[in-house]
Amino acid sequence: MESSRRDRFRLIYLKSEGVSEKSFPDDSNGGSGAGGSKEGAVVSSCPETPESFSFQVKLRQTELDLKDPSPTVRSLAVRSLERLEQPALALPLLSQALSDQDPDVRAQALLALVKLKSTDETPFLKKYLKDSSPRVRMIALRRILQGGQQVDLNTCLQLLSEESPTVRRKMATLLGWTQMEGVLPVLVELSKDPEEKVRKAALFSLLTLYPEESEERLLKAMRDPGPGLRKWAKKTLEKMIETPVLDKESMRAKNKER
Repeated sequence: MESSRRDRFRLIYLKSEGVSEKSFPDDSNGGSGAGGSKEGAVVSSCPETPESFSFQVKLRQTELDLKDPSPTVRSLAVRSLERLEQPALALPLLSQALSDQDPDVRAQALLALVKLKSTDETPFLKKYLKDSSPRVRMIALRRILQGGQQVDLNTCLQLLSEESPTVRRKMATLLGWTQMEGVLPVLVELSKDPEEKVRKAALFSLLTLYPEESEERLLKAMRDPGPGLRKWAKKTLEKMIETPVLDKESMRAKNKER
């Protein structure tokens, strides 16, 4: 029992620190003896390659950890795969982790895949917009909208029925950052969202992308049921009135350039 616990601790330590297990002296050789230290130093100086024995052992252990009953151990295994210098070996295992029953493991795997994949991601990510975990859906949405690729607006329209207000708010914010064309109807709908924070994010993006069309909506927002949004709309309108016309035109030109 004690040996198993020690081995598990060693595994977790290695994965969190990126240390080679072979760099530790072998307990059977006396640990701190001169011979043990020398042997450990010699092994640790050997570079690990996909063909090396130590690399294969680690990869096999990672595969086993992906099936471990503990979500924490499975998450550590995903992080270990993300650090591999050979992405081609990590991708199949990370793809398997996307089917994990734990949402945090799936989210970690999706983040790792997004980081390692170099192909067209949008078709791959779209199916994870329907994942049961809001965190996974948000990761997929953020990558789709920030990936610099043309996004099908029908996808955004479908997300208007997204059950998580956090994801809807993120979508409203990202649409303003990414400067996508033709998103006016999506943002207008989001500005009517039941959640105050979503409405505010949508109005902010509308101001960024469509300043002229947004002034009337700001006036309506001053009668919004949310006190925070009413206060923000009032302050924003006051700033717009105080801003000289030339400054407004300059701001609009900058928005178009973005």
